[in-house]
Amino acid sequence: MNKTLILQNISKEYIQGKSIIKVLNNINLTIEAGEMVAIVGASGSGKSTLLHITGLLDSPTSGKVILPSSTFKDNHLIRLHHLGFIYQQHHLLKDFNARENIALPKLIANGDYKTALQEADQLLSELGLDTKGYNMPGELSGGEQQRIAIARSVINKPSIILADEPTGNLDPDTAAEVFNLFLKITKRQNTSIIMVTHNIELAERMDKVYEVRHGELYTK
Repeated sequence: MNKTLILQNISKEYIQGKSIIKVLNNINLTIEAGEMVAIVGASGSGKSTLLHITGLLDSPTSGKVILPSSTFKDNHLIRLHHLGFIYQQHHLLKDFNARENIALPKLIANGDYKTALQEADQLLSELGLDTKGYNMPGELSGGEQQRIAIARSVINKPSIILADEPTGNLDPDTAAEVFNLFLKITKRQNTSIIMVTHNIELAERMDKVYEVRHGELYTK
């Protein structure tokens, strides 16, 4: 299988006063194309730090993040073309309607305006939001907003989606519905997923589950 991500000897330390706080210690992980991975662990264990380093939003103290399929050297371009992000908060832009929010990553990547909106409309249809394209974020329910966030994360067809508690703010029924749609779209695009979650039921639906414990990564 093709490798989409390699974490090589990732460690992260912070200096706090005269103390050195070790958050991550020599973590190694390889993700294959289309592979779905959950990362669990207690609050403060370093899960989100690991996700931020993986997404090139933070730098490790030592070690390397390798994206074999990327030809870009600039982290911004790598994030734009190869990585998709979904957070517990949807982070939709309140001055743009649903279809514009979805299309933005495509436009930032120099995509054609008309094509970007057509692809946004296709995703809206797939997510059951055909009639919501011109709604502003404040006019959408929590589940609808998170579905828009999912569509925005996949419009550039990234090789990896990084999801941090993607259904954490939703009730159980809505969370299950949104998660099913998330898996449907990413499987169609053969997108790899790394998901940080406290939800064990969701974690167990992934191909592999890892636990961050005392700064190290263990197979569950």
